[in-house]
Amino acid sequence: MVENKITVQTTVSADIKKVWEYWTLPQHIVHWNFASDDWHCPHAENDLRTGGKFTSTMAAKSGDMSFDFEGTYEEVIDHQNIAYSLADGRQVTVEFEGLDTQTKVTERFDPDTSHSADMQRAGWQAILDNFRKYVETA
Repeated sequence: MVENKITVQTTVSADIKKVWEYWTLPQHIVHWNFASDDWHCPHAENDLRTGGKFTSTMAAKSGDMSFDFEGTYEEVIDHQNIAYSLADGRQVTVEFEGLDTQTKVTERFDPDTSHSADMQRAGWQAILDNFRKYVETA
């Protein structure tokens, strides 16, 4: 859809099996899927299969703002790759690369048109950093 995808990545100090599990299971998603400490993810559902759908609610802890992040999986290759379409049609891929006791996670996504690329990159990177911290301390 969009030519200039945004890329964010991190390396998690955990094996690929744990990283995959914490990325995909709702009981873990609710602990990391938000960009700052004044937000949280009170609900997540995930039907991890090609054609399956996912949704997670991101909400301000103050209760004054929330939204659902949702989409449909285009491709799922266990412990390697996830590709999905967001509800607005933008495309996202997530690659997992096992490096012995570490796992590199790379996300590439089509930017939306309502926020700057820098703002979107910073937000997605903050969520990815939250994921890394959660996995490494769980």
